[in-house]
Amino acid sequence: MIGMPPKEENNPFPEKRPWKAVALPVTPYETVLNLQHRLLARRIDGSLSTDTVILCEHPPVFTLGRRGGRENLKVPFGFIKKRGIPLIQAERGGNITYHGPGQLVAYFIVDLGRMRLSIPAFVERLETIMIRLSARWGVAAHRRPENRGIWVGSRKLGSVGIAVRRNVTFHGLALNVKPDLTPFSWIAPCGLHNVRMTSLARETGKAIGMHRIRTAALNQIETAFGVSLTLEDLHTLCTTTAHDTTILPSKAPLDTDTAPLGPGI
Repeated sequence: MIGMPPKEENNPFPEKRPWKAVALPVTPYETVLNLQHRLLARRIDGSLSTDTVILCEHPPVFTLGRRGGRENLKVPFGFIKKRGIPLIQAERGGNITYHGPGQLVAYFIVDLGRMRLSIPAFVERLETIMIRLSARWGVAAHRRPENRGIWVGSRKLGSVGIAVRRNVTFHGLALNVKPDLTPFSWIAPCGLHNVRMTSLARETGKAIGMHRIRTAALNQIETAFGVSLTLEDLHTLCTTTAHDTTILPSKAPLDTDTAPLGPGI
């Protein structure tokens, strides 16, 4: 067990449900999107019996949500293409955003019915995870009623974007730990103009290791959802659910400041 569930009088989770977690190295967005689709299908048909969290980072990529976002590029498409940064359409809610190394991304394959959670309650828990993580590093983040995600003053620190299919979620959250923030200036992040992005490293002025953030994130996920996480080997998870290994990312090395979070990772 990585953490303890919240002790609340009206705790909606009467007992700790087992969840699985997978920690990946820096992995291309499309590879992890394909992995989500396969795990989502297996969670819906019942061959994946537990909810699953994927923690990772991505190489530089811009993604578009259901609300679009190409119109919120501030630079010509050729500008980002020349820099080798792909622009990918996704099913999640929201608008355009950027992912890159140094940003913690967590994807949640969760059956909302079994967890007895509404979509707004689920999203609030994702925000709570990021707020509590930020507090661990001395950064006081908060919600803004008009815009999802977490904020430090008027600066956006973390984003939430999910999709739901047959009451099972996919996609999730992205917290800026220590990414290069320059690419955010090439877009109106989440369709919001005149919004400045920030990071834990910028707010604290300190070097922050991604391994420490990932470990703390696992604790906060357990606390927010009242579950018990087990780190799973990705090859084991995929071969026992999908019966093939075509969805497995290549075994790229972890960041130099990270350590393995599970067997085979």
